[in-house]
Amino acid sequence: MKILLSTLNAKYIHSSLALRYLRSYAQPSFPDIELVEYTINDVTLNIVADIYKRQPDVAAFSCYIWNIRETIDVIRNLKKVRPDLPVVLGGPEVTYDADEWLKKHPEFDVIVIGEGEQTFLELLQVYAESRRTGEPPRLRDVAGIAYREGEHVRFTAPRAQIENLDSIPSPYADNLDELNNRVVYFEASRGCPFKCQYCLSSIEDGVRYFGLERVKADLLRLIRHGVKTIKFVDRTFNINKKYALEIFQFLIDNHNGTIFQFEITADILRADVLDFLTENAPPGIFRFEIGVQSTNDETNRLVQRIQRFDRLAHTVTRIKQSGKIAQHLDLIAGLPEEDYQSFRKTFNDVFALRPEELQLGFLKMLRGTGVRARAANHGYIFMDEAPYEILGNNVLSFADIQRIKRVEDVLEKYWNAHRMDTTLEWLVTRCFETPFDFFQEFGDFWEEQGWSRIGHQLEDLFVRLRRFLETREVERLDHVISLMKFDYLRKQKHRPRKLWWDDMLDKREMQAAFEAVHERLEDLRPDFARRAAQQKDFFKHTLSAGVSFDIETWIKSGELVEGDFVLVVYFPYEDGRENDFVVVRRAAAASGLA
Repeated sequence: MKILLSTLNAKYIHSSLALRYLRSYAQPSFPDIELVEYTINDVTLNIVADIYKRQPDVAAFSCYIWNIRETIDVIRNLKKVRPDLPVVLGGPEVTYDADEWLKKHPEFDVIVIGEGEQTFLELLQVYAESRRTGEPPRLRDVAGIAYREGEHVRFTAPRAQIENLDSIPSPYADNLDELNNRVVYFEASRGCPFKCQYCLSSIEDGVRYFGLERVKADLLRLIRHGVKTIKFVDRTFNINKKYALEIFQFLIDNHNGTIFQFEITADILRADVLDFLTENAPPGIFRFEIGVQSTNDETNRLVQRIQRFDRLAHTVTRIKQSGKIAQHLDLIAGLPEEDYQSFRKTFNDVFALRPEELQLGFLKMLRGTGVRARAANHGYIFMDEAPYEILGNNVLSFADIQRIKRVEDVLEKYWNAHRMDTTLEWLVTRCFETPFDFFQEFGDFWEEQGWSRIGHQLEDLFVRLRRFLETREVERLDHVISLMKFDYLRKQKHRPRKLWWDDMLDKREMQAAFEAVHERLEDLRPDFARRAAQQKDFFKHTLSAGVSFDIETWIKSGELVEGDFVLVVYFPYEDGRENDFVVVRRAAAASGLA
């Protein structure tokens, strides 16, 4: 019997952990299993044709809010050309409201509810028996499913969770070439100890762990294969201190350049774990995703979220100060009783921590969650179909949500993309009442200009910010534009041919800049000094721009020395070496003096 396991990933670089678990569990009994991953951007008919060509006897699909619409379209058309093909669905999107799914979609045959490994194997055994005997499959004998029987939907007995997770064969024992150039998702535990009412993990009781030796063996196998990024999907990786510490130590000892991402709960990260990480973590190897969601105490109480923001802030600050671990902090707009002004405060509270990434999401009323069950209590209106995003509630209007979406758009383009960190720090601390107000005003301006409907190049982001700041008449715009020039040049790998500013230096000024820098060779980084020693190399490896204050002194000491200066940025053109820079006085440059 030939079995097809499939899903539609959001992007090609993603990979499905769920399918690999199903394959590893069922393959000893059913060796003819194909695992095929598509994306939601693939043409539906192409997917259908590919599945049809493979001629499976059973097809199974893993379903999530990001792929359910496209998956339904694929299955609907697949059933037209293979009406006899049993189609099994599983995953968080169909686990809840299975009765509704089966009644609404006659092309679905079986829905696996919850944890799927044992259930899927037993389903295959039932289908194999049916093929041998010619009798209908005895689906009622398989615990943990919903299926259609005539006009009725039937549910079998609930299936207990797998107590010993190590009984599931490793999903990464072989077939590792499938993971080349992909992000690998990894699981050391299942379950979550918390009960946040917007999250599906709140429904499952307790936390179960894979054995440490099994986890280490799988990780080492992936590392040695050359996997670039491994994302742990454990809901609260640091809940078991001893377990987490041993894995952290193992990865520190064996990482070989692989990057590891964890979801952690920052306010419960123990002091000794924090000390261990800040002292021992290799720079750039670990990334932490930290869900903050809201700093409104009443909102957190309503969603049963236990959080000490003061402790969280301490942890995030310590980690950031270490400079070793990038942090991605999450917010959710639209939680119960958090209005626009409260969310503005939440945003500013969290932005004050200056995370490397600040993810601004919007509440999704997921099937099976407490917030969806009690939606009427807070006047929620939301999308009927996935992703079930809210459209408003009793304290946050649709117009408010659209305003916050404009904040999200600019936040992604500017802060999270790190295109002009120095400029943004100046703006949010000196030119606007709060960081949120900068992103909101700029986002509103962006929408008014119609830029959300057209694309942009890197230079456009600088030109558009300058136009917004000119319209708003911010104080010392000349200083802001100087920092924008600095950020633009520092981020480029090569001397840019296209510049977005008009006040270019003439040949005499560029020659004077060379002479002024030449007088400072002893102050420069050795490779910069070597290039600056010869005029030909200098002009090949540098680009100069006029600025209104001494950015070099300001960055080093915080002292603001205003005047007519030239910023000289050095491009080493060598892997692993960052650009460098120096600032000289423009008047001194013109006379050839340092």
